[in-house]
Amino acid sequence: MLRLAEIARPAIADDEILVRVRAASVDRGTRHLPRLFAPYARTQASRLAHKPANLSFEQAAAVPVSALTALQAVRHGMVQAGQKVLIIGASGGVGTFAVQISKAFGAEITGVCSTAKTDLVRSVGADHVIDYTRGDFADGRHRYDVILDIGRGNGLAHLRRALAPRGRLVMVGSEAGGRWLGGMDRLLRAHLLFPLVSQQLSTFIASENSPDLRVLRDLIESGKIAPAIDRTYPLSQTPAAIRHVQNSRARGKVVLTIWRVACQPTLRGERPLLPL
Repeated sequence: MLRLAEIARPAIADDEILVRVRAASVDRGTRHLPRLFAPYARTQASRLAHKPANLSFEQAAAVPVSALTALQAVRHGMVQAGQKVLIIGASGGVGTFAVQISKAFGAEITGVCSTAKTDLVRSVGADHVIDYTRGDFADGRHRYDVILDIGRGNGLAHLRRALAPRGRLVMVGSEAGGRWLGGMDRLLRAHLLFPLVSQQLSTFIASENSPDLRVLRDLIESGKIAPAIDRTYPLSQTPAAIRHVQNSRARGKVVLTIWRVACQPTLRGERPLLPL
């Protein structure tokens, strides 16, 4: 249902900024919340930060919104140095950032993913990797201080078996499936259950803001985290890029090249930005 067309450059209000878009990332939400993949976009200054100096435009495009979600998930999990952290769905866009950010916080990381993606999860810093097709993270052998559930395919009882008695579970991302409530029934059950037990639940809605983008920029420029990019598509192949993500074949982030240039921006006063 997508088509390529020429559109006018958007007009901006007095409190808005016009951003030239070089590249954009694709995630699962792209299918349900279509974005206007255009060479220009308008936004608020409160949602921007300067691009990390050590990243290309394509690499920078892979940072928001996945890295923002990962950073805020790690914070909601109150991840600290020395803790044992389990990240379910560690090979995706949010997951690869969550592994790196948790590692930067000093935690011991176990990532859960499929067989084909175990090497990727190790390469981004996981101390241990569980192939969910061959093993069960809730087999009773290990308990974790924090579980970041990015995969969203596990029931609460299963998750609780892997969580320490006073551990913290963070459900990351929107729920999917579910006969009556579109998958939100799991969140509702969790909110009813967790006040009765010693384990803790944390859920959140990712906030798109400049301060967190600047934190990510500092982590990237210091070499502590880096985007894991599976492949880059031209704008004309947007449907193929979306299918690649929807079919769970992506190893890390998928990026669209919107406007390819051979040199740095030359417009007066223009500086590379990390837009949302």
